[in-house]
Amino acid sequence: MSARIEDAGDRLIIWNGNQETRGALSPELYQCIKDAMEQAQQPRIRAVILTADGPFFCAGGNLNVIIERRQTPEMERRERIEDLHDLVRAMRSCPVPLIAAVEGGAAGAGLSLALACDLIVAAKDAKFTAAYVKAGLVPDGGLTSSMARLLPRPLAMEMCLLGRPVMASRFAELGAISRLVAPGKAMEEATALADAIAAGPREAQGVIRGLVADAYEATEAEQLDAERNAMAAASGRDEAAEGIAAFLEKRAPNYS
Repeated sequence: MSARIEDAGDRLIIWNGNQETRGALSPELYQCIKDAMEQAQQPRIRAVILTADGPFFCAGGNLNVIIERRQTPEMERRERIEDLHDLVRAMRSCPVPLIAAVEGGAAGAGLSLALACDLIVAAKDAKFTAAYVKAGLVPDGGLTSSMARLLPRPLAMEMCLLGRPVMASRFAELGAISRLVAPGKAMEEATALADAIAAGPREAQGVIRGLVADAYEATEAEQLDAERNAMAAASGRDEAAEGIAAFLEKRAPNYS
């Protein structure tokens, strides 16, 4: 099986299979991510985890497929790339936090998908690679945008221009990933993060992830306005009533 969704109660887990090609992108993975983003609209869903059903997170686009598409009109090739970009847009607008659990490595568009998540848990021996240039190609899937937000420009340039892999430990030093764990433990730590998220206020968390994402491109004036409006709305919700009461009463809040 190349990809599947596991419904784990308060979270969805997207398992990327297709390990004979190191988890290369597949129509099944596209559909699973799309379906998961739609299912995440349900109030009971508090987080989504994207991981591999095997030793490698995602090797990106299948070069054999790209070769087959070389003979198609450029407009058709653009449409196929737009399918990937629609996935990234859907991930960016997901109402709950997304967690990538990376074992082995993430390459090309696989790295794009990992960086489109809000939190990344990676094994210490995992490698991140923007290897497009080695095939005479250029980044897609929002990779350059994500790298500009998360990495120093010289490192982003080196990764894209030379296609050299960077170890997860280097990403961790730069603050580009959330947790660095022993090999084989990425999913365990991602589950712990999902547990912590599930205990929090779902609606407030959704607003927070939107504010943080927008802050990279908004002006300070625009962000101040957005925070003002978001805070005014949040303070009137039941989540705030419960959270404030729990704080004053020195107890754990109950957001269920």
